[in-house]
Amino acid sequence: MEYPGLEKIIGEAKNIVFFGGAGVSTGSGIPDFRGGDGLYGTSYEGEPPEELLSRRCLAVQPEKFFGYYRTHMIYPDAAPNGAHRALAELERRGKLTAVVTQNIDGLHQAAGSVNVIELHGSVMRNYCVRCGRRYPLAYITESTGVPRCEACGALVRPDVVLYGECLDGEAWSRAEEAISAADVLIVGGTSLTVQPAASLVGLYEGDHLIIINKTPTPYDGYAETVIRSRMCSRASLNACDMNNKVLSRLCATALYYTKKYCGSGSTPLAKPDSY
Repeated sequence: MEYPGLEKIIGEAKNIVFFGGAGVSTGSGIPDFRGGDGLYGTSYEGEPPEELLSRRCLAVQPEKFFGYYRTHMIYPDAAPNGAHRALAELERRGKLTAVVTQNIDGLHQAAGSVNVIELHGSVMRNYCVRCGRRYPLAYITESTGVPRCEACGALVRPDVVLYGECLDGEAWSRAEEAISAADVLIVGGTSLTVQPAASLVGLYEGDHLIIINKTPTPYDGYAETVIRSRMCSRASLNACDMNNKVLSRLCATALYYTKKYCGSGSTPLAKPDSY
């Protein structure tokens, strides 16, 4: 299916913002929340993820928290997929000004994106709850049991927003500012049901809201264009090419760079000379 006019919209845009969720990273092998192999279908010692990933569980049962967290929330071998890289290229070319993400995997930065606003934090950052000393992801993955601070012995926790915690105020303010100022807002890989993050879409005041998601969202009726598709599939190279064409139809440069980064077997395309 073609989407006439989208290349023109992106070509004329000067301030594109991308708002994304778990569906952006499924093509990198990281499960989403509600899919067939999603997070909500898992448990640990009889507890659901909403309890295991809560502030209360971390405080009262840290062994159980980290047992689940290491198994289901950390994917150190995951690599950016074509969607991540296309967005990074759009930023490099001066078309995209910010990525607002609900993900905690750090793959946007790994792909080269610079202005990434992480609403829910990042597994890449960890800190001591007492002295504030910072630790990399490897400190969590290479330890067993409850990680402890080398300086003071207190618990080291991931810098992610748990159930029962508020979002970071600075990240929220940056996201509000970015989305409010956007001339084009691309929403991808999110069902827009997780609050309060999903409410940010309501701050967009422009005319070009574009939603890319495999299932309907509450904001579809407000969008100029709705593309019912995954952001990127890891099932096969052909599937990845096909789905990245969806992203690429938003911009000729995305078509070129998404195919370029999807794998060596992709059909070569002429590099776009626009923008």
